[in-house]
Amino acid sequence: MTEVGIPTEERIRRALDHLRNDTTDEFEHITWFEPREFIDPDVAKLERDRVFGTVPSIVAHGSEIPKAGDFITLELPRNNVIVVRQRDGSVKTLVNQCRHRGAMVEKEEKGRCRLFSCPYHRWSYDTDGTLRTITRDNTFGEADREERNLIQLPTEERHGFIWMIDDADATIDVADWLGPEMDAILASHNLDTLVTTRTKVFDEPVNWKLMQDAFLDGYHIQYAHPNTAAKHIHTNVMSFEDFGHHCRFMNLRKTIDRWIEEDPGDRSLAEHTTETHFLGPNSTLLRQPDHYQLLTFRPDRTDPGRCHMEIRLICPTVENSGMTEESYNRRWDKNIEILIAVLHNEDFPILRDSQRAMASANAGNMLLGRNEVANQVFRRSIQQLVHGN
Repeated sequence: MTEVGIPTEERIRRALDHLRNDTTDEFEHITWFEPREFIDPDVAKLERDRVFGTVPSIVAHGSEIPKAGDFITLELPRNNVIVVRQRDGSVKTLVNQCRHRGAMVEKEEKGRCRLFSCPYHRWSYDTDGTLRTITRDNTFGEADREERNLIQLPTEERHGFIWMIDDADATIDVADWLGPEMDAILASHNLDTLVTTRTKVFDEPVNWKLMQDAFLDGYHIQYAHPNTAAKHIHTNVMSFEDFGHHCRFMNLRKTIDRWIEEDPGDRSLAEHTTETHFLGPNSTLLRQPDHYQLLTFRPDRTDPGRCHMEIRLICPTVENSGMTEESYNRRWDKNIEILIAVLHNEDFPILRDSQRAMASANAGNMLLGRNEVANQVFRRSIQQLVHGN
């Protein structure tokens, strides 16, 4: 397989040199910013419209709706939607609103159906959103059926993920948004051959950007996670690649420590690393030795102090894992239990308090250090989308 960007072993050795010298890859400058970015309703609306209503973001893995008629429902920053697999294998996203009187046509979180039927007056729609039935149409009057289909949002399935723009008037091109480097990196992981095995959803009293920042940060590990992640991962040591609205970075596991003094030669050190991809505008994809973790963050519809977070474990199928079904389920149940425990006990309390602190009348401005490179790329991308600068 041809590698994209800086070769893996070169990036590892760069990080190993940082570990030896107490350094890390750095951004070109410190960046100042204001608390209002996390509490102001006007800022939040701009982000909903100019970020989520403008560029593609991941909403699911394709394995979550594998067959025709399979669907999930979601509350996005701008729309309530149904994401549904079509008979031809494609995916469509439909605004979850009957075109008669506005009732929600599907209340279940997920399922399979042959049509969607409004509970109010029983108008029905095909899974592609086409209006199928107007009940008692002999007394309803003339209605332009072509204008009464469910509204569609731009949707594309690429690299195993379902991407969407939260605006019916937008057009979607995921490859263009990712750029050639990140598009090729995702292609190299063959994520379309894997499946989502576990999903966990959180609604937290925290701005979505604060949440996303926490999972791009290699600077806090020693201090926020002394008894968990810090036992395994080095703090503030990162080799980094900037891809515009996206980035990739590598952290070192402490199992690499024997090579601080000893020359590893040409041997691969990949087993001693974790690799993270920031997929703008709102997803973190972590590559683990035997699976991937996808973390996505979306703002609340109205409250800048709340957000929606989803965790997905994306793994080989049972058949491809070489495990029994019992062992397979035990492994991924254990994995997500550990992850949730760290979030609840360590990350979330700090982030909730941070959100409360932002609301102080005299909260001062803040800054990102040069060592917080992935956070810098994230903020730069959001500022470019919202303000065009």
